[in-house]
Amino acid sequence: MKELNAERCLQILREVKEAAFATVDENGFPQVRIIDVMLVEKGKLYFCTSRGKDFYKQLMSNPYVAVTTMNRDFQSVRLKGKAEKLEDQKYWIDRIFEENPSMKGVYPGESRYILEPFCIENGQLEFFDLSKEPIYRRFFSIGNEKTAEKGFEITDLCVGCGKCSGLCPQKCIKEGMPYEIQQEHCLHCGLCFENCPVSAIIRRGGQK
Repeated sequence: MKELNAERCLQILREVKEAAFATVDENGFPQVRIIDVMLVEKGKLYFCTSRGKDFYKQLMSNPYVAVTTMNRDFQSVRLKGKAEKLEDQKYWIDRIFEENPSMKGVYPGESRYILEPFCIENGQLEFFDLSKEPIYRRFFSIGNEKTAEKGFEITDLCVGCGKCSGLCPQKCIKEGMPYEIQQEHCLHCGLCFENCPVSAIIRRGGQK
């Protein structure tokens, strides 16, 4: 496997190409659709949509999106961040069409300029590999975003009873004082959190 980092996660999104993009509509309801990842370069992800679509309207009203896909190796990537509409629209649409020639059949000739280009350059990434035992996950960030901290951790309130380790589906909790969750293998299922007899397990990153 190629070195796993933020750029590799973005490349997986580009290789699969068809990804689910989620937004929120004017009524506060979630909306999701399949959008092609058109370009990935210099730690940025590029896509486009036409001005007549609800997707475009939602992006202009609330630019924050969540993007996810899974490849044939059961590796999924999730990206959440702010989608910014790019200036020099014709330049970027022409670039997108050069890299994605099949678009010429969908929007022939000058009709391509009904499309608007967007870029995500600041965001949080999650890589999740279901093909491995135990599972493997990592978090990264792009641009100015901080890397997310998710899941659970065991505090100094731990009494060393080992109940969490025995319950863990992935067997990723190491014995010690306190016991330690191997974060790269954790499912984030919360079974340890719900069953700790002394409430020594907390959510990471200030999650409630």
